[in-house]
Amino acid sequence: MDRLQAIRLFVRVVDLGSFSKAAADLGIGQPSATKQVAQMEEQLGARLLHRSTHGVTPTEIGALYYEKCKLIVHHVEEADSLAALQQSQVQGGLRISTSVAFGRRVLAPLVMRFMQLHPKLQVELTVEDRYVNLVEQGVDVAIRMGPLADSTLGARWLGTNPWVAVAAPEYLQRRGTPVVPPDLSDHEALVYTTVQGDARWHFTGPGGEVAVVPVKGFLRSNNLSTLLAGVRMGMGIAVLPRYVAQTSIQAGAVLPLLADWALPSQEIHAVYPSPSLVPAKVSRFVDWLGGRFGPAWWAEPD
Repeated sequence: MDRLQAIRLFVRVVDLGSFSKAAADLGIGQPSATKQVAQMEEQLGARLLHRSTHGVTPTEIGALYYEKCKLIVHHVEEADSLAALQQSQVQGGLRISTSVAFGRRVLAPLVMRFMQLHPKLQVELTVEDRYVNLVEQGVDVAIRMGPLADSTLGARWLGTNPWVAVAAPEYLQRRGTPVVPPDLSDHEALVYTTVQGDARWHFTGPGGEVAVVPVKGFLRSNNLSTLLAGVRMGMGIAVLPRYVAQTSIQAGAVLPLLADWALPSQEIHAVYPSPSLVPAKVSRFVDWLGGRFGPAWWAEPD
């Protein structure tokens, strides 16, 4: 017997003075209602109700028990309402995770704008370049680049993250400007070890032709900002996400190279622990982000 269900039933029987009305109110059969209350009386070792042809009334013990049961039902309904409210409104804590460069340059300003729209929201934004287990770390939503490995997660595609080869004007004046990808083999490369760890850069030409170029250089790093700083200092050529290089490109500090050749893009996904029962604070945030990654989002003003 479900104890809470039995308590709800007992309260309705007393409220309505009838087993049949209480059973109909709760969507169960009258024999089941009668049996549940009888089991409750047996467990308690006390008669709770007087039964007669005129209806049902509580005994002295039943009346005292009824008052306590009413409080239990009230508190449970209040808790259910609070849980439903939290699930349906953008409020409470929201833990977000993403990579360091994307978090600092792109996501942090967007999160702050979303918080201005929802002042009851409290956000914890964590940026790190290692894989984060959402369930173990208690993360509500993560923004990830590249293919999704875990199919058990809830996910939404947000857009694409294009990459670009860049160099400083000073470097190009000194070493020359590559015209086709194979020219890169003769240049100093600044290698991003997280994605380009094998120092082989992949390009697709205007006619669909593929060029895989082995590159070499003295600077390797898993930090995109470090590589951008090296490019700006004229140390060589790097392949960077467009959002990392865009401000420097606009300022003329670095120049995009090989305009007719495309580097592989990464998919951007929002992922969350489960595809079902997604809290409103997560679904609203993801929906809002979905409109922020258009065809040239990296070039749009904040």
